[in-house]
Amino acid sequence: MNRLGPRDQGRVRPSRTSSYSRVWKQARGFAFVPGKVSSVLAARPYDLRHAGVSQLLNSGVTAPEVAARVGHSVDVLLKIYAKCVDGQEQEINDRILKGLGEDSDG
Repeated sequence: MNRLGPRDQGRVRPSRTSSYSRVWKQARGFAFVPGKVSSVLAARPYDLRHAGVSQLLNSGVTAPEVAARVGHSVDVLLKIYAKCVDGQEQEINDRILKGLGEDSDG
């Protein structure tokens, strides 16, 4: 019987077997337009985890919350994913100005 260990907490652990890889490649062929099939986008199932974590961070979810959800320490999370946060400069500047009691409009 296949049992999950206490650290698994229901997480899916992708197998590296050739059958699994073959099915993944076939699925990518159905999911992507022809020009993207040969790209590195979601080349491995584990890449979906990276995309999900990056999405949470770029959506403004705090690092401690993301770390708790994905089973990382905040230090490890930021070491791996800090470079993935993109496009939040204006929002961050607005928060800083608000914290200083200033209006971001001028």
